[in-house]
Amino acid sequence: MSKARQNHPVLFEHKEVRRVWRQEKWYFSIIDVVAVLTESTIARRYWSDLKRKLIQEGYRELYEKIVQLKMLSSDGKFYLTDCADIESLFRIIQSIPSPKAEPFKRWLAKVAKERLDEIENPELAMDRMKSIYEKKGYPKSWIDKRLRGIAVRHDLTDEWDERGAQNSLDYAFLTNEIMEAAFDMSVDGYKKLKKLGRENLRDHIK
Repeated sequence: MSKARQNHPVLFEHKEVRRVWRQEKWYFSIIDVVAVLTESTIARRYWSDLKRKLIQEGYRELYEKIVQLKMLSSDGKFYLTDCADIESLFRIIQSIPSPKAEPFKRWLAKVAKERLDEIENPELAMDRMKSIYEKKGYPKSWIDKRLRGIAVRHDLTDEWDERGAQNSLDYAFLTNEIMEAAFDMSVDGYKKLKKLGRENLRDHIK
């Protein structure tokens, strides 16, 4: 799997949860998980308080398993974000009183299994992507065009990999070059025009 495909969000009850494929497993944004379970508008502060509580209760081993990975923020830039694998997330979720806790844990297990299935059969990833767009209400003609675009994008990022692209900043720079050549506008400029936050710009290009 190319580096460009290792960092993309998934949806739980129409809410975005960012994730990164690293060392053969998924790492999820803890703040996104907290936001889903608590529906808090200050999820970052909630997580800061909870992290302190976990340390005080003696769960230092869990704290040491938390890693900071770069993830796309609502301003279109990448920032270091507290992340945890599924095993660590299960422990964190136990400390959050929420009626969504059990459904969310089942969802996490399902997401992990889907990734293993996709490694065995990459076509499943495209099928799931198509299903997500259908649920969002996109017309079939748009979905077919978008899926073709995704396939082309994957070929392009594989080519960038072979030519030495190393990280998300490299991909962002190269993508920006293409956008400016095609639309005479940067990625950030186009997102502002479309009034987008963390949404995928390519989902909003007609």
